[in-house]
Amino acid sequence: MPILSLQNVGKHYDTDGQTVHALNDVSLSVESGEFVALVGRSGCGKSTLLHLAGAMDFPSQGVVFIDGVSSSTLDDAKQTRLRREKVGFIFQSFQLLHTLTVEENIELPLLLAGRTNAREEAIKRMQWVELDGLGSRYPHQLSGGQMQRVAIARALVHSPKILLADEPTGNLDTSTGGVILSLLQRLTREQKTATIMATHSTEATAVCDTVVRLRDGRIEEVTHSRQS
Repeated sequence: MPILSLQNVGKHYDTDGQTVHALNDVSLSVESGEFVALVGRSGCGKSTLLHLAGAMDFPSQGVVFIDGVSSSTLDDAKQTRLRREKVGFIFQSFQLLHTLTVEENIELPLLLAGRTNAREEAIKRMQWVELDGLGSRYPHQLSGGQMQRVAIARALVHSPKILLADEPTGNLDTSTGGVILSLLQRLTREQKTATIMATHSTEATAVCDTVVRLRDGRIEEVTHSRQS
């Protein structure tokens, strides 16, 4: 069974008396250990698809299954639990809390979930993204690439089955962006995480197994090129 499945999904919004169709009849399945790129012009539906895939939003029609569970059938508490346990998020703007240290930023999701091993897991993730020795620093003391590594470690600290990345290299130079892409590719392979990344970057799509091209809220083309 795919870890993520969208079946005939549509999403529309009513704005100022007009209906905006963000997604139309989208069907997509993603397996564990698959690295997927969502590409297309701004406004094509990439971010909407990510939000649906992470149960941050819900379809107007169709069904989104996350690890076999329809996100729309859950109450608020179960939706929150689903996101905390199954999904990790990485954003272009990092979204770190600047009053917290690196270590505190990474362990925060576990603390919110009531986990008692938050610090131990945060240290493991810092080592995994090669941030050893930087746990006591604050975000303003880091480079852009280091901040994105912190964001990745925070997204992975609860061992999610699905990782969603919205333009993760958009604020980075080409060299640093390449390092982040290699890190995402590695975690997808080693931890069998399903990684779905919205991107405009040709370099980013080159490291992915599957490229999904969106146009006007519909899937225009799906290309598979499984990496070795």
